[in-house]
Order: sequence, then C-alpha cells, then structure tokens
Amino acid sequence: MTATTATVPATAERAFDFDALYRESRDDVFAYAATLLRDSAAAEDVTAMAFERAYRKRSRFDARRGSPRAWLFGIVRNAALDELRRRKRAATAPIPGPLHEPGPDEAAEAAAERDAVRAGLAKLGARDREVIALKYHADLSNAEIAEVLGVTVSNAGTLLNRAINKLREALDA
Repeated sequence: MTATTATVPATAERAFDFDALYRESRDDVFAYAATLLRDSAAAEDVTAMAFERAYRKRSRFDARRGSPRAWLFGIVRNAALDELRRRKRAATAPIPGPLHEPGPDEAAEAAAERDAVRAGLAKLGARDREVIALKYHADLSNAEIAEVLGVTVSNAGTLLNRAINKLREALDA
C-alpha cells in the first residue's frame, strides 16, 4: 500500500459521542424497557445494564450498520429479553406523563388516557407492545426498528401498522 492509497481507519467509522447518546436516549431507553418488562424497577436495572454493555462495546459500533441510537436500542432489547427470560413474569410499568404541570381537569383527562392506553397495551401481545415502544418511546424510524428486530423495513412497517390497529381496536372496545 502506498501513502496515497491510505484507507480510513476502522475507529473513524465507529466513533460517536457516548455521553451525548446517553443524555439523548436515557429517558427513551427507560420507557422502552418499562414497556417491554411492564415493571419499572426491572426497567431501571435493565437500563443501567444496557448502558453499561453499550459503553463496554462502544468500540464495536459500526456506523455502516445503522445509527448509534438503533445500535443502543438493540442492546436494550437484548437486555430486556434476558430479564424476561430470567423472571418469566409480567408486571405493570407506568407510562411517562407530560413534562409540564397540568391543571386538575387536564391531569384527570391525561390520567384517564394513560389508563386507557395502558389497558389497551396490556391486551396486546409482547411483539406488538415492543414495536409500539420502539416507535413511540424510542422514537426510532421504521428502518431502525427493522434493524433492532432483525426484519426488513417493509416488515417493520407492517408490524407497526398491525400493532397500532390492534391497539386502536383495544381502545375502542
């Protein structure tokens, strides 16, 4: 190899700001884990475990395979599934509420909506809850959801559409 044909080092493809990823994703990671586990205490443990794993494995990140956020949610998913396999139980997890202080009427309405959504989500299968959580808690694109789940982008979109329709039916019932 000559000096003029140098390649880009592999570390350049893997570099990202882990601190920024943590700050931008920590609440979404917790919400996603809580949705999968339906147990806020277990979600806290899984969130910590996932960030620890991600930090240890950050040098293995490959930008050609997707965004750091999608990579992180793949790690979170695996950690949550490990926890589900260990515990083999279902529990409830709170859905994060609004960031501002609502008035009494608004708070009551929001609580009723959260309860309805929580009840609707409880009627769904684990896969449907997971797809909805990846889209709305993790704020991942369909391509990123496909990467996390190991399916095609088209399949991810189909899974999401079906899950949302099932949730709508559960809410209407």
